[in-house]
Amino acid sequence: MSGDHSHNDSQIDSGSRHNDSHKHKDKYKDKEHKHKDHKKDKEREKSKYSNSEHRDSSDKKHRDKDKERLKLKDGSSDKQKDKHKEKKKEERSFDGKPKKEKENGFESPFIKSEPENNDFYHSPKHEKSLKRERDDDDAEFKPKKIKTEEREKKAKKREQEEEDIKPKKKTKVKKGEAVTDGKKKAKKEPEEKWKWWEEERYTDGVKWKFLEHKGPVFAPPYEPLPSNVKFYYDGKHMKLSPGAEEVATFFAKMLDHEYTTKDVFRKNFFKDWRKEMTSEEKSKLTDLNKCDFSEMSEYFKAQSEARKAMTKEEKLKIKAENERILQEYGFCVMDNHKERIANFRIEPPGLFRGRGDHPKMGMLKRRIRPEDIIINCSKDSNHPKPPPGTKWKEVRHDNKVTWLVSWTENIQGSIKYIMLNPSSRIKGEKDWQKYEMARRLKKCVDRIRAQYREDWKSKEMRIRQRAVALYFIDKLALRAGNEKEEGETADTVGCCSLRVEHLTLHQEMDGQEYVVEFDFLGKDSIRYYNKVPVEKRVFKNLQLFMEDKEPEDDLFDRLNTSILNKHLQELMDGLTAKVFRTYNASITLQQQLNELTTSEDNVPAKILSYNRANRAVAVLCNHQRAPPKTFEKSMQNLQTKIDAKKEQLADAKRELKSAKADAKVRRDEKSKKAVESKKKAVQRIEEQLMKLEVQATDREENKQIALGTSKLNYLDPRISVAWCKKLGVPIEKIYNKTQREKFAWAIDMAEKDYEF
Repeated sequence: MSGDHSHNDSQIDSGSRHNDSHKHKDKYKDKEHKHKDHKKDKEREKSKYSNSEHRDSSDKKHRDKDKERLKLKDGSSDKQKDKHKEKKKEERSFDGKPKKEKENGFESPFIKSEPENNDFYHSPKHEKSLKRERDDDDAEFKPKKIKTEEREKKAKKREQEEEDIKPKKKTKVKKGEAVTDGKKKAKKEPEEKWKWWEEERYTDGVKWKFLEHKGPVFAPPYEPLPSNVKFYYDGKHMKLSPGAEEVATFFAKMLDHEYTTKDVFRKNFFKDWRKEMTSEEKSKLTDLNKCDFSEMSEYFKAQSEARKAMTKEEKLKIKAENERILQEYGFCVMDNHKERIANFRIEPPGLFRGRGDHPKMGMLKRRIRPEDIIINCSKDSNHPKPPPGTKWKEVRHDNKVTWLVSWTENIQGSIKYIMLNPSSRIKGEKDWQKYEMARRLKKCVDRIRAQYREDWKSKEMRIRQRAVALYFIDKLALRAGNEKEEGETADTVGCCSLRVEHLTLHQEMDGQEYVVEFDFLGKDSIRYYNKVPVEKRVFKNLQLFMEDKEPEDDLFDRLNTSILNKHLQELMDGLTAKVFRTYNASITLQQQLNELTTSEDNVPAKILSYNRANRAVAVLCNHQRAPPKTFEKSMQNLQTKIDAKKEQLADAKRELKSAKADAKVRRDEKSKKAVESKKKAVQRIEEQLMKLEVQATDREENKQIALGTSKLNYLDPRISVAWCKKLGVPIEKIYNKTQREKFAWAIDMAEKDYEF
């Protein structure tokens, strides 16, 4: 481009030589220009193969010099000026409009006369073409169409090459951002985690100083059934009132469930359903067995299938709406920090199920309305607004409790709460304190054990009962158990509420002396069955406690949870029966991990050892579950994978043997490399096979054990974190994302040498 300017200058110089008044000056300048042009030619030759950025900067310098020269020649004759203007016109008319060149990747406002001139600065043909242009100054220049297209193509090609030469910016993918098809998904940067554990804690029972939230999200209003979905009584169609129809739909949705076949469930449902009927409906609907809910049931099944068959766009629309609600109601501001709320939605109305054979199953859980809700927030916050036309039951400002919203449910009269997420400061502090309390117990547990052993010989029956109960809580990790009103809940018991019928004493059993056989329903109606050899004095005391009692009589008739916990408070400040359970679970995990894992094991073997240690705790705490419905199928699929991997390993070993034989014959470098490659392939397949076999063992051993309960509620997370750091196991292998958020304090706090 700068070459064109210099040629233009030479044109102007030749024109100025005809002017007598400037003859001497022009001659001197012409020599000077030739000398400068010679230097420029050399520079152009050097920069011919340099990058576009260098060319652009040199062009800019030449343009600046050209401008200065043009300013000097402003005093020339009018003819010279006209010629110069004419030449500019020709250059512009070349492509119809002034061209722009790229300078540092951006369009430059400077005119580029010919796109390809960088390719032939000193071509003699180019000089001839310039002579022709000078000869035809007065004639309008019309370029041929073909040449213009060729130039345009070349210009585009050069621009593309220049773009390719320019170094591309590398886009760093931040952690938490996924890359798909070379494009980075736009994800919000994770907010900096609040390290509340590094700050001072509130005293005097204060939980927060500022709390603001939007209140709960209520269940959507009832939508009446379409007119073509009908209810029948005794074979005849019957139109139900909205209230009665809504309750009928609850039963229809559960029609295929086992619950609706149970007499207690059906009896309780029909009783509560009749309360929602009009007087006319009550007089007609007298027998549940004559009610036909089949059309309603089929309608809800079709609705369920329609939801499953929704298009991607429809699902995304629902997801977006749920996300909007979450952002509005799912967070609160507590002490200038945004905290996640756990359960901000009020449970919709329905039929109560309960666990086990609950006496109240089938009863109607009523719709919760704003008038039932108590709001808790700070005085200086923006208080949550109730739905239009309604009001809250009460608005409180109690900063010594952690709940945001509360109401009383109608089945058992228990208070329900909306609380913060497990990853919040309040929940984290509670967990931390719980495990610190269990660590305090470790320091004085030997003294407490010595105390209750001594109490087995006490002259007072109440002290003996308390000592034996404490022995069971310590040794078997039994829950203390609470007093319950008969008929209000399922028949579940704990240690203090055991009855005579729940124990069977065996002087000798399975080659062991003094065996106690436990069989009762614990929390959530989970059966506790265990045969435990006990110390002789405990066995004798149990015989004494069971004398002259009926099977339904209490075993510890002079003990309850309150008495036991009061005694424990005397032994250690803050000690309750539950602390023993946490202590025994955590100390068992620590001991099992020390026994089962070695640093030489690979990661899958270490994880298997961890799960076995966790399983020992789950068995101790009686954390059972029913085998998953898909268990057999998933195990079959896993076994198929194992068999296929074994075949693959056999093939790889054969190939290795063949390669070794070949290497013995040839004895060249290529065959040696082939042997090494086959060896690595065998090792890789062996590792993959071991991984699958470990996975199969793990699944089989855990099919009836719930590892998650103890991991989340009874095991000090710092034990697991320290174990991971010490043995080089990724924490992600032990805790999922939600669990890592819950235990962020432990992950940050625990070092590899931490001991419970």
